Amino acid sequence: MNEKIAALLNDQINKEFYSAYLYLDMANYYDSLDLDGYANYYMVQAQEERDHALLFMKYMQNNGLKVTLEAIGKPDKTYASALEPLEAAAEHERYVTALINNIYHEAHQDKDYRTMKFLDWFVNEQMEEEDSADTMISRYKLFGQDPKGLYLLDQEYAARAYTAPSLVL
Repeated sequence: MNEKIAALLNDQINKEFYSAYLYLDMANYYDSLDLDGYANYYMVQAQEERDHALLFMKYMQNNGLKVTLEAIGKPDKTYASALEPLEAAAEHERYVTALINNIYHEAHQDKDYRTMKFLDWFVNEQMEEEDSADTMISRYKLFGQDPKGLYLLDQEYAARAYTAPSLVL
């Protein structure tokens, strides 16, 4: 594997850990609003992102590459409404998609088919993540302004449970 792809993969590990940290911060914000379902949703999201980082780590290790963990930056977002974290999450997922696409592009340029195959799962995952984030925004805009609607959405998100990724390395 060329050095550029290895560096991008290593950087993605740190970006995934940052994503987990960002979602923990969002969960904390929703908890402060007593929206336990939304807090649960982002706690689960944080677990997913942590596991994504671990998948990248394992892939690098399985390919004999050194993993370097960097400091995780503090989330810098502040929120003034329950809608703002949803919008920030959608924006963040589009950013992560761009990161994955960039690694994929570099792997394609280098004819690194093994890395491309590995990244296929993440390409599909990002499509799902963006769709989920956009759906949460749409539903909040449709129903979240009404207290009963917000209550029902919060109850729905409270039922979300974590499922570990099924990617085989």
